[in-house]
Order: sequence, then structure tokens, then C-alpha cells
Amino acid sequence: MKQNKVKVELLPHTPFLKYNGKFDRNTAIEYCGKIAGECYEPDGWETLKNEDENKTKRRVELTLGLEHSTPYEHVNIGFEITNAPKILLMALNNERQCATSEKSLRYTSIEKGKDPNISEREVFLYQKWMNILKSKIKDRYGDIYSDNKIQKLAQENSRYLTSVFISTQMVHTIPWIQLNRIASFMQGNINKKNKNDFEERLTPYFKQFINRLDELDILDERAMSNRKHRELSLFNNRKVVDSFGDSYALNYKGTFSQLAQTHRHRTSKYSMKLLEEKEYFILPILKDDPVLVDEWLADISSIAYAYPQGELVLINERGTFEDFILKTKERLCTAAQLEIMLQTRKTLLKYKEALNVSNHPLKDEINKYTKGARCTFPDYECAKDCGFEEGKTLVREI
Repeated sequence: MKQNKVKVELLPHTPFLKYNGKFDRNTAIEYCGKIAGECYEPDGWETLKNEDENKTKRRVELTLGLEHSTPYEHVNIGFEITNAPKILLMALNNERQCATSEKSLRYTSIEKGKDPNISEREVFLYQKWMNILKSKIKDRYGDIYSDNKIQKLAQENSRYLTSVFISTQMVHTIPWIQLNRIASFMQGNINKKNKNDFEERLTPYFKQFINRLDELDILDERAMSNRKHRELSLFNNRKVVDSFGDSYALNYKGTFSQLAQTHRHRTSKYSMKLLEEKEYFILPILKDDPVLVDEWLADISSIAYAYPQGELVLINERGTFEDFILKTKERLCTAAQLEIMLQTRKTLLKYKEALNVSNHPLKDEINKYTKGARCTFPDYECAKDCGFEEGKTLVREI
């Protein structure tokens, strides 16, 4: 299958941007090298900004050259990445130290011939199930949702039938040194031996992304140093032991789509692992019709080669109690994607039970968040009442 070529363009909010669209790496590094002197220069920036160039260079070698990277986080790179597979953007977002604005498949539709990363079969299934879902949602919630809302929900759920390699785009802002680190992590994946099919498919996109960053003069060998042998955090074969207390950790099955949604919660950590046997998410709104369920599973199984976004993977989630409560204040809502709402609720109840069993001091605190959607929380203010009872009680099916 022909593939799109990943494109990266620097945006105007990037400092040290040259007239030709490239990054003035040397000037940016010199600037950060001066900042590194703030730790011990008595007169601070007033002296540092005019210090001898050779003194700054020596400090750069002592900091950047020895992986003391904090001073080099002061300069952010803002770029738009287009023609990039969804899974590549997920790898970027999972590193957390960033700001992201990404194209949404809730608000945009997929059309035949627009994306070489999507097969005709996927487009056919997407459109087929869009029509089925619009009818199902209309029958079930036509008195609650407008036609426009029904269209968006149908689009959001039909995307499960498209590949996680679907081409998409986003604006991403990230510290210069962090972007260099991520490029080095990607290079580690490229150099990995005995890759599986999924990793082989992702490798060309990692190469294209790194090459484009190099063309824009963003990469520096010192900044890409990886003496700690860190790797992309999205891919982790280590299964954690479920635990709940002041901090928590658990494993659960969720789709690529849900995993992408979790990246909005940068206070928690996530990683994934492919299942040994493929499994797929079944939309709750279909479950009262066994014929449609069988048809859904047959259709999504027919594109198993594409790694559809509705494929289940093993997700590893870790964070603090406060992190998780913050997540519930986003995801236990009518407006949230249904799958992540259901999983967040399931985790909440599991967390509550564990705290009760251990008689943990937080057991009374967590009870405040188990009455329903976030609008029932004592410390959350809803901006606009949805007026949707099934949404507030977390029993909606779409």
C-alpha cells in the first residue's frame, strides 16, 4: 500500500526561527547555555547576556555535553505535523511534556481516496457503520440529541473500523531538548532487531519524522545522547501489579482509540502492549442486537491486518490518587468518549473497593466521587447542564 510522507513545518511561535523556516539551533543553544549560568552568577541575566562567547561555549559543553538538560527546556519548538499516522502522534503525546492540538475524527469524516494509509475496505466499513449507527442513535436518543450531534457520535464510533495508522495532523509544542530525546528514542526503535509486524510498519514513519527534524536543523547529537537507555514510553512489555492507595497502578484492555484519549491526562502514565490473540471493542449500543454484534465483529476482524482503532490492547496505567480524581473530573461526563468513561468508572469503583478493604485513610474521600457523573461531585462546577439523565447516571450507550 502506498504511504503518505510525514510532513513537519515549524510555526511562528517557535523562537530562533530563521526566514527560511529552519531553526537557528546554534543561537538557541548559546542562549540556553547562558541561562545555565543563572545557578551561580551573582548578577544573573544582566551579566550572562553579555558574557564572553567562549565562556558560554564551555558551559554548553559541561551541561549539554553531560546530559544536564534542564537549561535547554526553556526553548520550545512549535510545529505542525501532517500526513502522520495516528500511532506516531500517540507516541509523541505519550511523552507528556508537550502541548497538543490534534485533528478530531469526531468532527471530521473519512472519505474514499483521501488517505493512502486507509484501504478501500476500511472506508467502506466506516461509511456502512456510520449509516447503521446514525439510525441506532436516532432511534435510541433522537429526543435527546440533534441530528448534528448524532452525526458526530456516528463519526466518532465508526472510526473504530479504521487503522491506527490512519493519516492525521496536529500542532505540537515541546521543549527543544525533549524533542531531541524523543528522536533518539525513536532511533532506538528503528535499530531494534526482530521487530514484529506492527513495529515494522511504524519504522518508516519514525525515519521520516527524524529526517525532517534534521532537515529543519532541530537535532543535535549532544541533545540526542541517551546514556540512560530510555525508550518510548508508549510501548512497554512490563505488566504492573494492580495496586490502589496514595498512588495506583492497574492493567486493563482498551482500544487504540481509548488509549489516545488517555493522553489528554498528562499527570498519569500510560503504556500499551499488543494482545497475543486479537480482540475487539463492541459498542454498547449494539449489544441488544446479536445479529449486529456478529456483523460488527466479522467486519472489524476482516481488517485485522490494518490494526483497527477498535482493536483491544493491554493498557498499563499509573498515577497518584489526586491524578486519578482529576481524570474523573474530565471523563465521567456525557461529553466524554463512551469507552474511556466506562473504564474510568470501572477503575473508580475498583479503587473504592480496594481502599475500603485496606481501610485506607482515603476511603471516605473517594466516596464523594462515586455517585455519578462529574456534575454530582461536591468540588466540580459544571459549565453547562446537559440535562441528560442517562449521561449523569453513567448508563448511556453511545
